[in-house]
This record gives sequence, C-alpha cells and structure tokens, in this order.
Amino acid sequence: MQNNQIRGVLPPAMEFMRTEEMDLSSNEFSGPIPKLPKNLTMLDLSKNNISGPLPIDFGAWGLTTLILFDNAITGAIPSSLCSLKSLWLLDLSDNELTGSDPDCIFNASITNMTRPGLVNLSLRNNKLSDEFPSFLQSCQELIFLDLSNNQFYGTLPAWIGKNLLSLAFLRLRSNMFNGSIPVEFTELSNLQYLDLAYNKISGSIPNSLFNFTGMALTSGEGDLGGLEAGVYDGGNEMIDYTENFTIVTKGQVRLYTGEIVYMVNLDLSCNNFTGKIPERIGSLVALKNLNLSWNAFSGKIPESINALVQVESLDLSHNELSGEIPTSLSALTSLSHLNLSYNNLTGEIPSGNQLQVLDDAASIYIGNLGLCGPPLSNSCHETEPIPAAPEDHKDTRSDNVLLFVATSSGYVTGLWTVFCILLFKIRWRTACFAFYDRIYDRVYVQVAVVWASLTRKIGDG
Repeated sequence: MQNNQIRGVLPPAMEFMRTEEMDLSSNEFSGPIPKLPKNLTMLDLSKNNISGPLPIDFGAWGLTTLILFDNAITGAIPSSLCSLKSLWLLDLSDNELTGSDPDCIFNASITNMTRPGLVNLSLRNNKLSDEFPSFLQSCQELIFLDLSNNQFYGTLPAWIGKNLLSLAFLRLRSNMFNGSIPVEFTELSNLQYLDLAYNKISGSIPNSLFNFTGMALTSGEGDLGGLEAGVYDGGNEMIDYTENFTIVTKGQVRLYTGEIVYMVNLDLSCNNFTGKIPERIGSLVALKNLNLSWNAFSGKIPESINALVQVESLDLSHNELSGEIPTSLSALTSLSHLNLSYNNLTGEIPSGNQLQVLDDAASIYIGNLGLCGPPLSNSCHETEPIPAAPEDHKDTRSDNVLLFVATSSGYVTGLWTVFCILLFKIRWRTACFAFYDRIYDRVYVQVAVVWASLTRKIGDG
C-alpha cells in the first residue's frame, strides 16, 4: 500500500491481523505505532507523519526488518528493541529521537543461528547524545552503520576494530567525536566507506587506514560488494531497500541506489588532523571520493596520488600544503571534481587534458599565492636578470666610493681635532675668539663706510 495518500492513525487492532510483511511507506499516516501483529517480520512505515515515542511492546517478536525513517518519532530508543532478537535491518533516521542508546545489548542470546544478527543500522539525523553506542559491541555481524548528524561525543572506542570486523560502511559525520583514530581500525579490512567529517578528531592519519582491503581492491581483483549483504540480502530473500542511501561527494549530498555497493569513500574533512598526507594513500586504488579538506595537513601533495585512477572527487582544500602540484595529477582520467584552494602551493599549475575539463577551473586553485599559469591570470615567466656591469665600470665605481670615504673621514677628523684643542686649551680658545672679534670689527667698519658713501651718492643724484 506504499505511495498513496492514505491518512489517519494506525488502528489499535493491528495486532490481530494475520500478515507477515507490511509496506505502508510514502503515505500520510500519523499518530503513534500500535502493537504489531505477532507474525509480522517486515514493517515499512517510512515517509509518513508517525509521531510519539516508539512502543514499549512491539508485539512482533520475529521482526527482521523495521524501516521508520523520515517521520516525527520522538523520545529515546526504548529497551523494547532489545527483545527483537531476529532484527537485522533497523532504520530510524530522520526523526526526532533524543537521549542515549538503550540500556541493553542487541542479539545477546540468538538461538536460531540460521538468521543473521543486526546487519544494517541507521540512526542518522536525530538528536541522540551520548558516547559511541555501547550496545553495538555485540553486533558483530554489522555491515552498515550510520550515526551521522547527531550529538554523539567522546573518543572512538578501540572495540570498533575488534568487534565490528564485518563493517563495510561507517558514517559518523557531524557529531562531536574527539581524540585520534584508534590503531585497532587496522582490523577493519572490509571497510570501503569511512566518513568522519565534521568532528573534532585530531592527530595524524594512522597507517592502519591503508589496510582497508575494501578500499584497495579494484573491480578486477576482488568483490566490492561488501555492502550487498547489509543492503539487500535479508537472509533467504532479496529486499529492495535502496531509497535512503545518501552519499556526500563532489561537494553535494546525492541519493544512491543500487550502485551503493560500488561506492568507495574516505572523508576526513573538517577535523583537526595534522602532519603529512602519507605516500601510502596511493594504495587505496579503489577510492572514488577522497576528502581531506579543512584540516591542518602540511608538506607536499604525495606523488603516489596518481595511483588513485578511479577517484572522481578529490578535495585537499583549506590545509597548509606546500610545494608544487604533482604533474601526475593530470593523469587521473576519472577525476571530475578537484579542489586545492587555500593552501601554500607554489609553482606552475600542471597542464593536462583532464585538468582542462574541470568546472570552475580558477576556483580550484584560489588562495595559493605562489601558483601561476593557466587557468590563473598571473604568468609564470621568470624575471630577466640584470646584466652585469663591465669590469672597468666596476673599478671606476669602486674608486669613487674610496675617494668619498677618505674625504669624509679627513674632514671629520680635522674638525674634531680643532674642537678638542679649543676645549682643553683656554689660552688658545681666548686667542681664537679675540681673533674672530677683530675680524668681525674690521668687516663691520668696512661695511658701514661703504654703505654711508653709497647713501651720499644717491642723495646727491
């Protein structure tokens, strides 16, 4: 009954219905979720106006798939979810859930081992606040985990790398996690999508990140379908659950459907990472999106970046990178989005067919005062050196300098000699001043006589 305009509340008598699967998504149902039919295994109420808290008693003990995203559900995640031992897909994203994780452990006593444990969990876009959910320690079959856009805080626990070995998709962006990436992440060999953007994580990129086999296998070397079991396979049946997978790439939020299993992503942007970008970044040859922007990475752009032949989006902007742009960057034939702005890069921008077809090319390099060449307006032509002066001109200039220095030194020396003599010899100083007085009197008398004679001549005329 999906994709209609059915409105009203869900009837309390739902628990007496005899049905195993119920898809009421994309309607206009409102009100709380009542007790569910006991034989129900799949419920999809996404994209409705469901409100109120989640039920204390779901009633459907065999529920395997619960899809409730894009509603107005409030309150905390109840411990009643702990009793759903067969649950493998839970999507509570885009609601108004608050509080911390439930005080329970999922799948602690699974008796029927033919059914999977929790494989797919999405709590994206809520208001949950606590440290990393501890109940996930027992979800060892978890493949897809999305806790983005919440208020989780604290450090990333080491047990993620020890207990969640099946993880292929891990998105923790837009929270308040701090500290460094645990070295235990080296055990997450199946991880092909890691998004830690918009947190407060610091330190350098650990070498453990380069052991992610899921980011290193190309389509010809292995299977990139690590996400497939978490997205589609519900045990014995294939479930078409593809409408709530958004990916942040190329500076945009995009909706991915079936091709999610081939999306390989590493996003560490908007954190406090420091140090150099390791050369081993080139070993993650399956990456399609690499975003290290808005950190404090320094040093040169590694030459090994030319090994990322499948990368479509590369963002290294707003860091402290220096040196020249590797010419090998133009060999990335799949590249369609590049951002190197606001670093300390220098030298000529490499040419290449791939770099010439990128959109808004000038903005890619803005904020790097040392860069030159197309598509920027400043030229890379070197300034011509000033011609050296001939040898004879050099000699003449040297002689003039020596003459000036000698004359000045002699003048200063003589002047200070006279001053010193007059300062310490009183008789000489008296004689000197008397001599100047006599000269002054003679000059004064001579000028007065001449002036009087001129005055008489003018008067007679």
